[in-house]
Amino acid sequence: MIERFLVWLGETPWSIALLESLWVWPLVESTHVLTLGLFVGTTVMMDLRLLGIAFRKVPITAFTGRLLPWTHIGFIIMTVTGLLLFYSQPLRYYHNLFFRVKVLVLLLAGANVAIFHNGVHRHAAEWDRDASPPRAARIAGAVSLAVWTVVVVTGRLIAYNWFDCDIQPQPAWVNWMAGCPVPLR
Repeated sequence: MIERFLVWLGETPWSIALLESLWVWPLVESTHVLTLGLFVGTTVMMDLRLLGIAFRKVPITAFTGRLLPWTHIGFIIMTVTGLLLFYSQPLRYYHNLFFRVKVLVLLLAGANVAIFHNGVHRHAAEWDRDASPPRAARIAGAVSLAVWTVVVVTGRLIAYNWFDCDIQPQPAWVNWMAGCPVPLR
């Protein structure tokens, strides 16, 4: 059911035009990478502050107040361009092992952000000037650094076809994890 939808989506005129475009595809991909740099760069700075490693003299509320707008801009543009990249080859991405890992880790990153902002960050005024934030904030910063590192690495590995479904035979675990429809022998 999902695969039929993705085949249809990949065969739409806009999807084909995007993938085959001489200028739009590189522009979308480059914009995705540049805004990823903006997003991850500001996120890493905030995470280092949460860990108490850097910017220790800057109050948390001032720091996040200045960086979060840039982080949000980077996230929005990065997400839109990422969806366009997926739209250009939906079935290939769906079966890409690295893409699947990236999506799972993105969900974990989203949960970490939600837990942090709805939890310990709501009381940031209480620990605003502490050089070492509370344990929950430090954990959120460490988790964030880890998950965004995995997102960047797996995102980069998507470009390689080491585990594409059309390359057979592959180990059974690869076919299973990528959801490859393997023909019976």
